[in-house]
Amino acid sequence: MLGTHDLALFIVSGLLLNMVPGPDSLLIMTRSAAQGWRAGSSAALGIGTGTLVHVFAAALGLSAILATSATAFMVVKLAGAAYLLYVGAQLLFSKTKAAQTDAAERPAPRLSRRQIFLQGLMTNVLNPKVALFFLAFVPQFIRPDAACKPAAFILLGFIFNFNGMLWCHFLALSSAFAGDKIKLNSGLVKWLNRLVGGVFVSLGLKLAFGRQH
Repeated sequence: MLGTHDLALFIVSGLLLNMVPGPDSLLIMTRSAAQGWRAGSSAALGIGTGTLVHVFAAALGLSAILATSATAFMVVKLAGAAYLLYVGAQLLFSKTKAAQTDAAERPAPRLSRRQIFLQGLMTNVLNPKVALFFLAFVPQFIRPDAACKPAAFILLGFIFNFNGMLWCHFLALSSAFAGDKIKLNSGLVKWLNRLVGGVFVSLGLKLAFGRQH
């Protein structure tokens, strides 16, 4: 589809990544628990908008590199594989922090929905790890012979963001329902981290040693 490949694997990997608790999840949870699901939804929409900023920036920046030569594409691919292995190893051997669990339970000051939206937007846009993720992860699912690599990149970015918004809004609704009793189980966090870490290690090995499409 538009120069992409392994779309099912991309969707599953993206869903797993979005489900790993992190700063975005904690922001949605705190706002939902303190001010209701609409506040959590505002945070989620801000985060989604920030993701789209990264998607378009990465697509425009990569287009010149990927269009240069097959060698340039291979360099990006190997760099991406190394990055995915690094991220996967971090997740596999990470330890959950009690501070992350406690942060979801602390009362948050009331803000307007516009302020919450901007908070989600800036939290995401100003996170360089998000940009690195898109630069490393998305190109691995673009065919080297794609007619328009930026268009394929943007398509994958929209799919990733759509799936992410589904999860974020589910998190907002469930957090609002639980109110100030919401709590992340440390065992579940560790299991999710290891699951996604294993996925990324597998992807990194597949990219490093697999044939080009």
